[in-house]
Amino acid sequence: MIHLVLDDTATRQLLFPFTLTRSAADIRIGILTIRQKWEKILGQKVTVNGDGYINPPGTHTEEASPVVFPGNVVPSFGFVQELLKGNYSPAQFEQQSSVRILQEPWHIFEYNDWAIREDFYLLTSGRKSQPIPSTVKAVNEAAIFIEEGATLQHCILNASTGPIYIGKNSEVMEGAAIRGTFALCEGAVVKMGAKIYGATTIGPYSIAGGEIKNSVVS
Repeated sequence: MIHLVLDDTATRQLLFPFTLTRSAADIRIGILTIRQKWEKILGQKVTVNGDGYINPPGTHTEEASPVVFPGNVVPSFGFVQELLKGNYSPAQFEQQSSVRILQEPWHIFEYNDWAIREDFYLLTSGRKSQPIPSTVKAVNEAAIFIEEGATLQHCILNASTGPIYIGKNSEVMEGAAIRGTFALCEGAVVKMGAKIYGATTIGPYSIAGGEIKNSVVS
């Protein structure tokens, strides 16, 4: 177990204007935010510099010395597992192909396909999807995961080009056509007749309609 700190004080300006209202670690890319990815993989809360406590009281012992990563590092499951094994240090992360680093705002969209695939594995591995409704036309059902409470009817889900994740209590209305990679987060809605192409994320409680491609709505 490590005490992880995500710090964006040195990189915040790279991701303006997004970091005007949040830390880099709270930017959504894929299905989860960067902070949520670390927490899901580690199974514990992590500290973000914007939370106001880089070194919480009682953590100044050698054993509790924090491991500090830039908040704009997007981790993968494989990278974190190797990190926990001590196979490389935070200083070596830039050399690894199993992470992505947000250096510019457009990297959010450039890396979104990779991030959706990573998060899909992270969130669905070892779990069983809710049944695909009979009125839904599904292609490559093995790459489609529907969370509890999601509502879908008379729509098309084509996961032949990448996984499709339908989040908890979300809704895909009739006539919508979706091609992976795609993530619909908790409580979000895809409106009637929408056409959505790959590398697209619709964040929690957002509403999507029209034609969308390679976007993050959050």
